[in-house]
Amino acid sequence: MLKKRIEDDIYILTIENGKTNSLIAEFYTELREILNEVNNNPSPKGIIFTGEGRFFSSGFDLPMFLSFKNAKEVANFFASLEEPVLVDLFMCKKPVIAALNGHTVAGGLIIAMACDYRVATPNPKAKYGMSEIKIGLPLAVAQGEIVRFGMADDRNYRDLVYFGSMMDINQAREKNLVDEVVEEAELLNRAKQLVSLFIDNPGRAFTPIKNLYRRPLAERMLKGIAELDWEESLGCFFKEDVRATLEFVQASMAK
Repeated sequence: MLKKRIEDDIYILTIENGKTNSLIAEFYTELREILNEVNNNPSPKGIIFTGEGRFFSSGFDLPMFLSFKNAKEVANFFASLEEPVLVDLFMCKKPVIAALNGHTVAGGLIIAMACDYRVATPNPKAKYGMSEIKIGLPLAVAQGEIVRFGMADDRNYRDLVYFGSMMDINQAREKNLVDEVVEEAELLNRAKQLVSLFIDNPGRAFTPIKNLYRRPLAERMLKGIAELDWEESLGCFFKEDVRATLEFVQASMAK
């Protein structure tokens, strides 16, 4: 699920799962272990996310969603990844760079937006966006807050989640989904440069600066996670039209 290697004292994590690099439960289990390692040791000095093939990630695995038997199972799944994984990724003590090699959608975009900086290629075929509204699913607390924070603009965030439209690289750059565009051959090198630029300063000042910058939102996310009625919020997974849409999208992607 997460192929990992270390180059120049930096973790490079490559998402690998089928042709679209969909995210399954094991992804979050592996990521949690990696975050614990990175946060509690002086090395490696940062993380780079990228994807295999033409996708960074298409987001959550639809067969996994369809396998849930009741709202409690859905609630347990999302609760298990919100605080212990997504908030921890958002607050990682080291620089985390998204090297977007291709399509970055839904849960894949959430992972990218949790990073400190997003670099993409100029690939005109790559699409970026949040498709949840078109399949009838909400964003959980940390998911929505992380994407809003990454965009730094409430109106752009509104348009992203209300319209569910896919953007090309030029639109993604304009709307702040992407920070920088570089040629494909330079993608990982630029991501490594950014990790070093951020962390290789006296006293590793990046860590307390990032904590000060992001901590207020992390605290708001934790409060929202604790207060949310997860089963009620996620009961939509079992509405007939939502299930039918999930099944249709799954079948379309399998072709």
